[in-house]
Amino acid sequence: MKLAVLTSGGDSAGMNAVVRAVVKAAILSGCEAWIVREGYEGLVRGNTETQALSTVDEPFADPTARQRVHSGKATNLIENLRFGDGDLLRDGTGDHAKGRTLKGRYIVRAGWDDVRGWFAEGGTLIGTARSKTFRTPAGRLAAAYNLIKEGIDALVVCGGDGSLTGADLFRSEWPSLISTLHSEGKITDEQLSKHGHLRIVGLVGSIDNDMSMTDLTIGAPTALHRICEAIDNINSTAASHSRAFVLEVMGRHCGWLALLAAVSAGADFIFIPECPPEKDPWEDEMCEAIQMHREVGKRKTLVIVAEGAHDSNLKPIRADYVRDVLAERLGLDSRVTTLGHIQRGGRPCAYDRILPTLQGIEAVKAVLEATPDTPSYMIGVRENKITRVPLMEAVAMPLRMPFAAKDFERAMSLRDPEFSQSLEGFKTTSLLHKGGMLSEEKPSKRIRHPLTSSSIGAPAGGMNAATRAAVRYCIKQGHTPLAIHNGFKGLLDNAIHELSWLGVDGWMSRGGSELGTNRTEPKVDLGAVASRFQEHNFHALMLIGGFEAYTSLADLEKNRSLYPAFRIPMVHLPATISNNVPMTEFSLGSDTSLNALVDACDAIKQSASASRNRVFVVETQGGQSGYIATMGAMATGAALVYTPEQGMDLDMLRADVKFLKIRYGLDTKGKSEGRLVIRNERASSVYTTDMLADMFREEGGGLFDSRYASLGHILQGGVPTPMDRARAVRLSLRCMAFLEEHHQSLLARPHRSQCAPPESAAVITIQGSALKWVPVTEMEKHADTKNRRGKEAWWAPIKGWVEALSGRSELV
Repeated sequence: MKLAVLTSGGDSAGMNAVVRAVVKAAILSGCEAWIVREGYEGLVRGNTETQALSTVDEPFADPTARQRVHSGKATNLIENLRFGDGDLLRDGTGDHAKGRTLKGRYIVRAGWDDVRGWFAEGGTLIGTARSKTFRTPAGRLAAAYNLIKEGIDALVVCGGDGSLTGADLFRSEWPSLISTLHSEGKITDEQLSKHGHLRIVGLVGSIDNDMSMTDLTIGAPTALHRICEAIDNINSTAASHSRAFVLEVMGRHCGWLALLAAVSAGADFIFIPECPPEKDPWEDEMCEAIQMHREVGKRKTLVIVAEGAHDSNLKPIRADYVRDVLAERLGLDSRVTTLGHIQRGGRPCAYDRILPTLQGIEAVKAVLEATPDTPSYMIGVRENKITRVPLMEAVAMPLRMPFAAKDFERAMSLRDPEFSQSLEGFKTTSLLHKGGMLSEEKPSKRIRHPLTSSSIGAPAGGMNAATRAAVRYCIKQGHTPLAIHNGFKGLLDNAIHELSWLGVDGWMSRGGSELGTNRTEPKVDLGAVASRFQEHNFHALMLIGGFEAYTSLADLEKNRSLYPAFRIPMVHLPATISNNVPMTEFSLGSDTSLNALVDACDAIKQSASASRNRVFVVETQGGQSGYIATMGAMATGAALVYTPEQGMDLDMLRADVKFLKIRYGLDTKGKSEGRLVIRNERASSVYTTDMLADMFREEGGGLFDSRYASLGHILQGGVPTPMDRARAVRLSLRCMAFLEEHHQSLLARPHRSQCAPPESAAVITIQGSALKWVPVTEMEKHADTKNRRGKEAWWAPIKGWVEALSGRSELV
């Protein structure tokens, strides 16, 4: 089968990862991989110049390498190793007048090495365009002819809703298009029979996250990174001058970027298309909220406006007008910043490397499994699960439709479930509610006594955001938020104090834990811990941390029968870079750590590539969990990855050395690529990181040498990513609601001091597309306590894809 991939519409980070994954997965599946330049426009133009379809005849670094692949047996990877156009696309020299050129060639054969290193690049290297010609019947007829002329059987399209609508139309018209081509004598009877069915699959590439039936579009996470980086920089100057900044972000028909940026950055007010201001005029609502913030001592003001924002009558709300209102009515020194296309650019974040890669692999699977009787699919994602949705259904639900009818409730319902939760989270954490929401209700409805938060274990990005959200929720509800500094050790030292609304205002962008962390667990002195609970009259407890927080919660629950002070609602919010808490697929801090690893490895790989023939063995943290190593390897394109779950042995190392020798031997002489090997710190106590580097250096001979780098605590620090911040707010608020619910339930019991159900001590988990509460007593069944991780790892199969995409499975 011949399979082609194109990118269309607006560019977005992650598109190159899609192209790379589709090309490599197609070759691994025994197919020919083709690239269509300039989107649908390239499909319409086709090839007017001929091209060589055999592997480029360049000298190998080791002439014997090919014979050592499966004892000289030909493989599809070897037959599709490289065709020479990859460097032209990556360097932007395809239209150069001299030498090898892509002029007149828009449908190009791609080999394995032609796409190496692509997914660290922003935008799309194969070009994109909004083709007016393809929108015409004549244009689609020309596109169909060009596909058939090249013998292409399948098409993967990565683009926005307009691009996928075009793909669905192309699919539906295909029978009539080929019939017309046949009647005009442009294709033969054989071609008509062979190409009677077009296999087509869509992937959503859009920074706006504006496609229904998927939680996240390719490029949206990176755009959110760019926005939050800008806001973090603006905040310092805003606070210095006590200024107000109005920030306009992209999002014509979808407020996802504006909303998630507002949640992640702690904005004061937002304007998004889906939820116009409730009051009319809206100026009063905004000024009232911001004035309250200023009255309690806040020095800076941030208002975020989506470019498609409007009021309830669909009148546009412009950033310049918002600035004028703040200046005239509140007397604030106000500025406008419009980020524009900065949001589209830059290197993809870890999320926009991993998910597009997995989606590209799934797209190839869907193409290969397609029949005339099965629908064409759009590849989407729900939480961390790659999904298939009928393309026809996806494009039939455009998110912009309800606005014309002012049906904002319908607009909200079309967004993913996290959207409405994030909006409620923003209102809860960013708006100041004087007196507490429950101030008019009966005292029995409130947790008047302290609700406590503590960080347990090692620091992780997002801990401060979770604490901030919990504190502001407590204040809104009329509760008393107490902070325990330095975990249970701090509790025993009586390091406890009440937190304020303004005191946690700047915590969103701070890394680590402002409360301090400590690995001490309550079993060190349960009696003293219970005494502190009684002394401060705790009515609920939230633990933020990793495996130690889980085991601490388990110990507290087990000892409820001995210590009445523990008979209160308690919850654990997983936060650890190792992502080793059982039964949850994500922990706070893991995304921040992955991005720190990606940044470090991009720099290391640049050094390795400059040396041409160097292997860097990079050691990561993670304890007995290989999550960071595995996902980091996927995000950086590592050649090999070693994890504690699989371990290391001599047979494995022997095969890995053989693979590296063959792989470097197949490189073009003098143009070898620098490569990464990712090793978890606990993968083996014998085969250490420096030992691996020494072994590779010794075995590499004249083909390659080796160095090593230990990233250490770099992976724990830094500014938390927007995904960790937003997830922290969402999960923290759910934890608060859980504690309130079980507090009320305990109050309703006749003998509350004598009983507390097991389900009142639970861990909040992300499982598939849902948030689920797991009683800590139930979680023990799924925990590997000895190795401090869960018994099952959802990400384990990804290790196989890391090595497959490096070529190891094909070459050894």
